[in-house]
Amino acid sequence: MKPPQNRRVFVVGYDAATCLGSTFEATWQRAVRGEAGFRKITRCETTSRSNVVGEIPDWHPEDLPFIDKRDCRNWNADYVLLTMVVCKRALDHAGLTIDERTGPRTACLVGSALNGTDAYRIAMDNYLTQGPTKVSPYLLPNLCANLPSGKAGMLLGFTGPIFSPQGACASGNHAIGIGARMIRDGECDFVLAGGVETCLTPEIVQGFANMWATIKVGPNDRAFNDPSQASRPFSVDRRGIVLGEGGGILVLAAEEAVAALGLTPRAEVLGVGWTSDAHHFTLPNQQTIVRAIVQAIEDAQIEPTDIGYVNAHGTSTQKGDAVEIESLREVFGSPLGAIPVSSNKSQIGHTLGAAAAIEAALAIEGMQQGIVLPTVNHIPDPAFADVDLVPNAARRHRYTTFLSNAFGFGGTNCCIVFKEI
Repeated sequence: MKPPQNRRVFVVGYDAATCLGSTFEATWQRAVRGEAGFRKITRCETTSRSNVVGEIPDWHPEDLPFIDKRDCRNWNADYVLLTMVVCKRALDHAGLTIDERTGPRTACLVGSALNGTDAYRIAMDNYLTQGPTKVSPYLLPNLCANLPSGKAGMLLGFTGPIFSPQGACASGNHAIGIGARMIRDGECDFVLAGGVETCLTPEIVQGFANMWATIKVGPNDRAFNDPSQASRPFSVDRRGIVLGEGGGILVLAAEEAVAALGLTPRAEVLGVGWTSDAHHFTLPNQQTIVRAIVQAIEDAQIEPTDIGYVNAHGTSTQKGDAVEIESLREVFGSPLGAIPVSSNKSQIGHTLGAAAAIEAALAIEGMQQGIVLPTVNHIPDPAFADVDLVPNAARRHRYTTFLSNAFGFGGTNCCIVFKEI
């Protein structure tokens, strides 16, 4: 094997779609205003009390010029079409043209936790109500985790490696970390890295509810009359995650390619740390989370005190939020009190495999603008009184380096350090 080239890796563009907006610009504007994008589910019918979710507004792929009605009918796993859209817009944001020179040197790594469950539901309904011949021949491709990247390649023309890092709710960070390593080692010059998730079906909603992972909104909950208050990471009355759909893609590029093509570096991928828990399929393990954070900081060749902001995993569960804060205390010690820590999931919900990529894009934008996004819906928990959780309103704050945390079911952890250019 060839020795690694040890190239620096920059983020040159990004895009996202969330329940705050179907574009990154719309998402960012509402996020800065401290809004949350939750409502009672309209994608399907469910009797579950876990019926407050984050749906992408104004999502009409059939109106896009590069997607026709046949595509919409055949590719009925929405994560396929959403990947195509977000990848295209991310390339546009980067100003990167895919041609005979850049195409073969461009990879696409898009993670997803639940891979086309919406298409499977349609196929099963057709099977039961209309018979086996009505199962779409496109069902299996819709379920293949690499197909969203493949369809994006067919649209955009890149021919580098494509695959789907499967790290559950840490998939987006795994994609960024693997993509950065590939560029560092010289395997490619550009990577579209991130995650996309369209998981709002009755079975998935009910499955999360039955494992007591999602909030059940009853008459006595403050979200009953105001669904926007359902996700409340680190709040004293946090009661579970809010499922959300969404997608986020970062365009990574090698330093030499940035210079050669006149691209604009927006951040550097400085360090990656990844571990597994060997502990429990849903409950986090502080020891291995700490190790992932420490590895990311050591890989970045900086000190913990150099971190100016922590973009927390912050899912709004009692146990998960507490373990993450304890892990940060162990890594940073008393200086943690001077480091803002906030959770974007308070505004966009938990987008599972897409979460880390969306959150990285938001934090990079914030770093460029000198803004830290808030943890909204926050009622202080005395157990976290020593931590600056940026409650309820965005804040002006200059930071040049931040830590992005992502932890997933099965006990998988991936943390990344980004640095301003």
